[in-house]
Amino acid sequence: MADFFQNGVITTLQDLGGRSLEDMETELEEFAKRRNMVLLLPALYSEFETPAMQTIIDELKNVKYLHKIILGLDCATKEQFMEVKERMSVLKCTVDVLWNDGPRIKEIYATLTEEHFPGLDTPGKGRNVWTMIGYGLTDQENYAFALHDCDIVNYKRDIVARLFYPIVHPGLDFEFNKGYYSRVTDKLHGRVTRLFYTPLIKALSITFGTNRYLDYMESFRYALSGEFAFIRSLGRGVGISPTWGLEVSTLSEVYKNTSNRRICQTEIMESYEHKHQELGSAGEGGGVYKMANDIAKTLFRILSQEGIVFSKASFKTLLSSYYQESRFEISKYNALSKINGLSYNRQNEILAVEAFQDAIKEAAEEFYEDPMGVPLLSPWITVRSVMPEFSDLFYASVKLDNEGK
Repeated sequence: MADFFQNGVITTLQDLGGRSLEDMETELEEFAKRRNMVLLLPALYSEFETPAMQTIIDELKNVKYLHKIILGLDCATKEQFMEVKERMSVLKCTVDVLWNDGPRIKEIYATLTEEHFPGLDTPGKGRNVWTMIGYGLTDQENYAFALHDCDIVNYKRDIVARLFYPIVHPGLDFEFNKGYYSRVTDKLHGRVTRLFYTPLIKALSITFGTNRYLDYMESFRYALSGEFAFIRSLGRGVGISPTWGLEVSTLSEVYKNTSNRRICQTEIMESYEHKHQELGSAGEGGGVYKMANDIAKTLFRILSQEGIVFSKASFKTLLSSYYQESRFEISKYNALSKINGLSYNRQNEILAVEAFQDAIKEAAEEFYEDPMGVPLLSPWITVRSVMPEFSDLFYASVKLDNEGK
């Protein structure tokens, strides 16, 4: 059984283990009569070649309350796009597949780029998520959206139910819900969250003083999870990062666009297992090193927008504070592993922290050179203000793709 402790500035909805999934789904089926729920699935074609994707499809066969599924498909040929459409057709609800490499959506990207909307030449999960949200908003009847990754090895449909429930329940007043979970097998996973994000947030508070934004970011139990849900009115005004800073920038955009009282986090599964990234390094780039670099730059940029003044001296203090906080985290997780009989390689944890220190140093240098960084993909309300006819064009393009024309 989970704890019920409430800390931080947002509401935490733990799974106390006393309610069946079937009971929750019965309620969701009632809510669905008035509030259309749309599931967003960002996927690479290669993920359809894994057992995880088939498990997701098999689980979603039993979900009756969804109005629609929008699957954003990257790195796929036309034949692969048609194959994915066929595989997804077994589900009970309508499934629209966005073929992001197809000529029609490429033309959409080109049109928006001509109108000076930035970031559309950067493929990846961020652009995929942004595209799915934009398409979902073309239907004014869609009320709520939830998103999860497609590489979850131990997937259960509970994830979808627990993401949607707090934001569609008529007796609750949440606009955004962030999923969280533990990541444990015979050892602890989630290095970027445990050894980079958490100690960096604490080091930022030590160096620059606490503020409402850092209190908010520290309140999330798994800020880097890829699972979240939101209502339509919020989604219209949120920009999306095309970089590895996607999750952090999304939380930051939500912070700017609604009240903390309307934000919650929900335990969506007990333990989460997906593919693991290599560590990477300053010389090699890539891996979780690149992720840490992008996250750090995102945090620096947002804090500077909040009025924090960075200097070379303050960055030296930040690195020193991070060093201290990260070593303290290592001692915590060493103790946690011992009491639970988990494997724990302290040397590998230290090597990860050293790589993260290099990532922070590099991020600081890059921030000095270009404090604006990679711009966010524009909120969809901005797109529609510039191009009022865009929704009809986007909808028609996806419809033609899905009809095979």
